[in-house]
Amino acid sequence: MFNDIMRYILDLGPTVMLPVVIIIFSLLLGMKPGDSFKSGLHIGIGFVGIGLVIGLMLDSIGPAAKAMAENFDINLNVVDVGWPGSSPMTWASQIALVAIPIAIAVNIVMLVTRLTRVVNVDIWNIWHMTFTGALLHLATGSYWIGILGVVVHAAFVYKLGDWFAKDVRDYFGLEGMAIPHGTSAYLGPIAVLVDTLIEKVPGLNRIHFSADDVQKRFGPFGEPVTVGFVMGILIGLLAGYDAKGVLQLAVKTAAVMLLMPRVIKPIMDGLTPIAKHARKRLQAKFGGQEFLIGLDPALLLGQTSVVSASLIFIPLTILIAIAVPGNQVLPFGDLATIGFFVAMAVAVHQGNLFRTLISGVIIMSITLWIATQTIGLHTQLAANAGTLKAGGMVASMDQGGSPITWLLIQLFTWQNVAGFCVIAVIYVAGVFLTWRRARENGKSPVGV
Repeated sequence: MFNDIMRYILDLGPTVMLPVVIIIFSLLLGMKPGDSFKSGLHIGIGFVGIGLVIGLMLDSIGPAAKAMAENFDINLNVVDVGWPGSSPMTWASQIALVAIPIAIAVNIVMLVTRLTRVVNVDIWNIWHMTFTGALLHLATGSYWIGILGVVVHAAFVYKLGDWFAKDVRDYFGLEGMAIPHGTSAYLGPIAVLVDTLIEKVPGLNRIHFSADDVQKRFGPFGEPVTVGFVMGILIGLLAGYDAKGVLQLAVKTAAVMLLMPRVIKPIMDGLTPIAKHARKRLQAKFGGQEFLIGLDPALLLGQTSVVSASLIFIPLTILIAIAVPGNQVLPFGDLATIGFFVAMAVAVHQGNLFRTLISGVIIMSITLWIATQTIGLHTQLAANAGTLKAGGMVASMDQGGSPITWLLIQLFTWQNVAGFCVIAVIYVAGVFLTWRRARENGKSPVGV
């Protein structure tokens, strides 16, 4: 009976599941039923809007990406199914039904022991933690090691929520909120490492250009919609489209630049009163301790520089896929949500697109290399879920290319010692610098 209830809730999807959780959460905090319902409904509407814009990108840029690959005779034999393909097969795994209560329990323990300020209400995105547990279970054959993977991933990303809280507040303007999961959180440390290294290189550390700079310099021709239009033309030309196809794609990418910030607004309208009320009540109840409401990284996608970086990295990621040694993954399913991968980097670099390009190239290179290493386990996960075509293989950049997941797998299997050492050095250095950066900013609640 419990399994059936959980499966039904998961099948509702984030556009229904998150508003329901938000409404229940706000009612428990003492908000009026009418205000709680209104806020929850606004959040649901916002996520429907995000889905429509992402769908527009997938339907228009997805075929262009494939055409680009064919046009340049790119031979990458495993298609990235993206998070829309990975999340359902993850929820169908043996780990899935216990992952949600385990991740919530980890959050509660960390809150009680003051190891985090993040109160995670984004239950849907626990699928990231679940994916780590599911692949560890498949790699080791141990259910308990899989559970351990969920616990470790959950604890780590709640800390990432703390460490990047200042960026979320100051750069994205999300007061009292945190982004404790998804690609935006776990790839942030790589951007911190890159930013630290660039700061030490004379000359390089003075280069700066942003979406705002482009708009100031070029006036109407530098506005986001115009930049989107130009990016659409470039992508269409690389795809080998005719004039009609190029212009149609250009208008659609311009539409993405205009619409994405606007569909985020209903979510902010719904979240702002809840976040303020939640912080006030929780701080009063727990002796003034500051809390952050953990939410979906989709909130970051409406920022102009994030949208600009997203459009730049759509064709660039395909070129990176060609250049990465041994890569077998053709970027596709996650191209429409490439902003998730670089959003935190944009904030770390304070909108500097030059630094974001450098970070993004490294981030996408590591992501694609890891995604190739996890093809076997990812394919097995899909087969167990009954979503695999006969003789096919699957991969994903979102979570399938996660350093957290792959490093944990290697700790228990030691299948690729050299690769483990390289990725571990890069990632651990980034995590250490992220911790130190948060501590210097005075935004980490504890010394760990």
